[in-house]
Amino acid sequence: MLPSTYNSFVSHPLQSYEWGEFRAKTGVKVIREILSKKIAFQITIHRVPFSNTTVGYFPKGNLPTKELINKLSQIGRETNCSYIQLEPNVESSKQTSIPKLGLRPSFHPLFTKYTFILGLTKSEEELLKNMHQKTRYNIRLAQRSGVEVKNDNSNEAFEEYLKLTSETTKRQKFYAHGEDYHKKMWETLKASKLDPERLQSHLLLANYKKNTLVAWILFTFKDTLYYPYGASSSEHREVMASNLLMWEAIKFGQRLGLKNFDMWGSLGPNPNPKDPWFGFHRFKEGYGPRLVEFVGSYDLVINPTNYQLLRVGDKARWAYLRLRKII
Repeated sequence: MLPSTYNSFVSHPLQSYEWGEFRAKTGVKVIREILSKKIAFQITIHRVPFSNTTVGYFPKGNLPTKELINKLSQIGRETNCSYIQLEPNVESSKQTSIPKLGLRPSFHPLFTKYTFILGLTKSEEELLKNMHQKTRYNIRLAQRSGVEVKNDNSNEAFEEYLKLTSETTKRQKFYAHGEDYHKKMWETLKASKLDPERLQSHLLLANYKKNTLVAWILFTFKDTLYYPYGASSSEHREVMASNLLMWEAIKFGQRLGLKNFDMWGSLGPNPNPKDPWFGFHRFKEGYGPRLVEFVGSYDLVINPTNYQLLRVGDKARWAYLRLRKII
């Protein structure tokens, strides 16, 4: 199967041929298929620790159809899946709903139900005008302070990204993929020459006084720029390097001729200020993007008994991790 042929069917980086190649390098089983003239899909199969069962993950695909569900059920049985989780790349609306095909709401969604999407076809003046006043101020503060942003896909720049990622996860006490995961992702997806029909990654750094303060990995796929990974230093936060990097990322997408910038997740409308992700949500919101709601996360249950056991185990696991975080 040619990557370009498969990619012509899908709409999101996590369904791209290249993402599947990367995930296979991490030891995950990848199943990819063109089902019809309208539907192609890619799912990953993950072994449940200390058992002989698996779970499947189907992120950012098509709205389920009977044909697709039948095929996924077959794959689930063949790979001993307890269930397959589906998170369609479909916006929620009054006209859009999940068909009644035996799916149930996920007990543990993996992808956020909301994201921010910024249109990149407007002029820089229009984009700045639509930003929150404080966001514009912080961008100019970073510029006056001497923060510099550059696109640098070198190995040295990637090492800076890894260093900041380690620092960020320790400081903010959140769970993230390890260094090996990021290295395999980078070596598989790193862009050399832009190809909109392939998933490619790009590294942007914000430097201040010869020190890297912020590092982001951006994805390009088709007509959209994505912001999946970011890390920052605790030093010199007063110069607002992240604000300038976001602005330069927006202009980077424009220079590439892209139409949209998907900021890869947000809280929903009227978010709780006490939510641990509220600050990140507000940061993105300051650039004037559109809040987008997706149809959500659903489980296709293959083995009901194992599924119930995994639900109970998941609750216990996250209760334990939250307790560790507090301690």
